[in-house]
Amino acid sequence: MGRSRVKGSTVMEVGPDGVAIITIINPPVNSLSFDVLHSLKENFDQASHRDDVKAIVVTGAKGKFSGGFDISAFGGLLEAKELPKPGFLSVEIITDTIEASRKPTVAAIDGLALGGGLEVAMACSGRLSTSNAQLGLPELQLGIIPGFGGTQRLPRLVGLAKALEMMLTSKPVKGSEAFSLGLVDGLVSPDELLNVARQWTLDILNHRRPWVASLYRNDKIEPLGEAREILKFARSQVRKEAPNLKHPLVCIDVIEEGIVSGPRAGLWKEAEASEGLSHSDTSKSLIHIFFAQRGTSKVPGVTDLRLVPRHVKKVAIVGGGLMGSGIATALILSNYSVILKEVNEQLLDAAVERIKANLQNHVNKGKMTLENFEKAVSLLNGSLDYESFKDVDMVIEAVIENVSLKQQIFADLEIFCPPHCIFASNTTTIDLNLIGERTKSHDRIVGTHFFSPAHDMPLLEIVRTKQTSPQVIVDLLDISKKIKKTPVVVGNCTGFSVNRMLFPYTQAGILLVERGADVYKIDKAITKFGMPMGPFRLADLVGFGMAVATGTQFIQKFPERTYKSMLISLLQEDKRTGEATRKGFYLYDDKGKASVDPELKNFIEKAMSISGLSIDPKLVKLQEKDIIEMIFFPVVNEACRILDEGISVKADDLDISAVMGMGFPPYRFVCYLFDTLPKSLKLSTCSKLRLISIRGGIIFWADSLGSEYIYSRLEKWSELYGEFFKPCAYLAARAAKGIPLSARVEQTKSRL
Repeated sequence: MGRSRVKGSTVMEVGPDGVAIITIINPPVNSLSFDVLHSLKENFDQASHRDDVKAIVVTGAKGKFSGGFDISAFGGLLEAKELPKPGFLSVEIITDTIEASRKPTVAAIDGLALGGGLEVAMACSGRLSTSNAQLGLPELQLGIIPGFGGTQRLPRLVGLAKALEMMLTSKPVKGSEAFSLGLVDGLVSPDELLNVARQWTLDILNHRRPWVASLYRNDKIEPLGEAREILKFARSQVRKEAPNLKHPLVCIDVIEEGIVSGPRAGLWKEAEASEGLSHSDTSKSLIHIFFAQRGTSKVPGVTDLRLVPRHVKKVAIVGGGLMGSGIATALILSNYSVILKEVNEQLLDAAVERIKANLQNHVNKGKMTLENFEKAVSLLNGSLDYESFKDVDMVIEAVIENVSLKQQIFADLEIFCPPHCIFASNTTTIDLNLIGERTKSHDRIVGTHFFSPAHDMPLLEIVRTKQTSPQVIVDLLDISKKIKKTPVVVGNCTGFSVNRMLFPYTQAGILLVERGADVYKIDKAITKFGMPMGPFRLADLVGFGMAVATGTQFIQKFPERTYKSMLISLLQEDKRTGEATRKGFYLYDDKGKASVDPELKNFIEKAMSISGLSIDPKLVKLQEKDIIEMIFFPVVNEACRILDEGISVKADDLDISAVMGMGFPPYRFVCYLFDTLPKSLKLSTCSKLRLISIRGGIIFWADSLGSEYIYSRLEKWSELYGEFFKPCAYLAARAAKGIPLSARVEQTKSRL
C-alpha cells in the first residue's frame, strides 16, 4: 500500500554560530500534522547528535509559529486501526525529545502560537515573541483538552488562576501580555526575532541566562491548599453552569493531578484523557462546526470560477434605524467609508448618535483608542438625498419591511448610482425579485441579511437570485471576511434559511400551548437543551409586531403547513407587544428581568375557545425529551425542505445558519468570575468562561438521531395534530432508505 501524501514538514539549517534553526512548514498556519511532529522529532534527534550544533531555535515559516495540532487529523484518528500509543506525542516528542534536549532551545514566536504550537514553545528552554503575536490554548472549544503537556506547563509559567482562565475561556493573549505574565521571556521586533533568538540560546548555553525546564518549575504554583481551593471553585462553577459538559471538568482534574502527584503523572493523565475525549460526541460535534464554518465561503459554481473580488471602498446605507446603524458600525470598524441616508435631519442625527454610541462602547471595553474612535467617526457621512451616491460601490437598503418602499428605493438607486454599484437589501423575509421588480439591474441585486445587533452578531446571509452575478457573490464574500462575519450563501425565498427555520420553532410552541402544554415549562426545557432562550421568550424579545409581519409572509407563501392561532392577536389587543411594553408572554421589570405572568392562561383559554381546541392530557404531561422533539423536529423538517429546494447547497451551511443565526447549540455563554474567590486567594482576574453545549448544528444533530426516527415521530404527530407536523418528501425519502439528511444527492443515489 502506498504512503499517503506528506502533510507538512520541518527543515533545519545550521549557522556558523552553531545554532540550528528548525522551521515548521505546513501552510497556511503551520499546523502540527503527524508528519510535522515526526519531522520535528527527527530534526531534534539529529541536532542533538551533531557536534556542530550548540543550540536550537524553533520557529515557523512566513511569520507564523504554529496554529496548533492539525484538526483534520482527528478524522484519521477516529478511523485508523493503529493509533499512536498514549503519550507518544506529549511525552516522547514534546517532553523527552524537545524539553529534555541536551542543547538549549528557544522558541521564536511570531504571528500565532495556539494549541499544540504554544505547547511546543512551552517545552523549549526559553521563549521570545513579537508583541502582537497571539498565544493561547483554545482546545476546549473543540471538546478536548490541551494534549501536548499544556495542562501541566501553563500553570507553572503563568500561575494556576491565569492558566485556568486561559484554558477554560479558550482566549489567547497577545505577546505583550504573555511577557508580563511570564509566558514568554522577551519581546522582539519581527525583523530581529531570529537573530535575538540565536543569541538567547547561546546565552543559555554559556550560563548567562537560566536553563530551567518549564515542566519542573514551581515558583508560580500556589501552595497546595490554596491551589486546591482555586480548583474547587473552578469545578463548582463548571458544574453549576454546564452540568452536562464533561471536558472542562476533565481539564481541571488533569491539572490537579500534576499539582498533587507531580508533572510527569499529570502528563500521563493528560494523554489518557485526551485520547478519550477525542472520540467523544462533544468533540465530534464541535469539530464538525469548526470545519463547517470554514466551508461556508466555498460556493460551488461561484468560488470555483477564479473570480477576483473587486475593491469596495465606499458603501451607502439607506435607513439608519437599529439595523442600519449596526451595519454602518460593522463597516466603519473595518475602515469602510460609509454614507448614511435618512429622510429627515432628526432621524439622521439619531442614527449618527447610535453609531457613535456603538463605537464608544468599543472604547469603553478597551477595544478601540480615542484616536481610532475619532478616525472611525470621520469615515461616516450623513445624507438626506441620493446626490452623494454617485461614486459608491455598494448600497445596503435597511428600511422597514415594506415592499413598495423597498421597490421605490431600488428604482431610485438605479438612477443615481454608478453602473458597477451593488444593490443589497437587508430584508429578513421579502423575495428579492419582488423588491427589484421595478429595476433592470437584476444581476447586481443581492440580499445581505445581517442579524441584530449587526455589528456584533457573527452571521451574514448572502441571498442570491437566479440573476445575481457570481462576481457580486464573490465581492460579498470578500466584504464579509473583512467585516469579520461568517457568510452563508443562500437562495432567494421567503425567510431564506434562518427565518424559515425559526418560523416553525415558534409555531410549534404555540400549537403545544393551545393543547395544554405550559409556556414556561417549554421555554425552560429549550434553554436547558442549549438555546439562548425558548420560543416564547424569543417572541417577546423580537416583539409581536415583527412576529406578525414576518408571520404574514409565511402564511401567504406556505399556507398548507402554517399553524394558525389567535393567541398573538389577543395579546396585542391587550396592548402587549413583548418586552418593549413590559408585557408579552412574560412580565418585565424596569431592568428587563422576565417573570411568570399568571394572567397569560386567560388569553390561552380564549384562543383555544376561538379555535375550538381542548386540552390534550398527553401534552399537559410532556417530558423534556418530548418537548424538545416536538419543538425542533418541525425545524428539522423545514431544514430538509430548504436543502431539497436548493436554498442551501450544503447541509453544513444550514448547521452554521442554525448555530449562528437562531442560536442552536453549540454556543452557550456563562459567567465565570474568578474575582468571587475568597479574598485570601488574592485573585483579581474576572473573565467569562465560554462553555459549549454539544449539538453540532440542526442537521448534524438530526443525523445523530436518525432520519427514520424523526420521520416516524412527525408522521405520528401529523395524524394527531394536523399538517403542521407532516414530514416533507426529502425527509420521507431518506427515512425510507436510512440515508443521513446531510448526504449529498450523488451520495443518496448510490444508496438507492
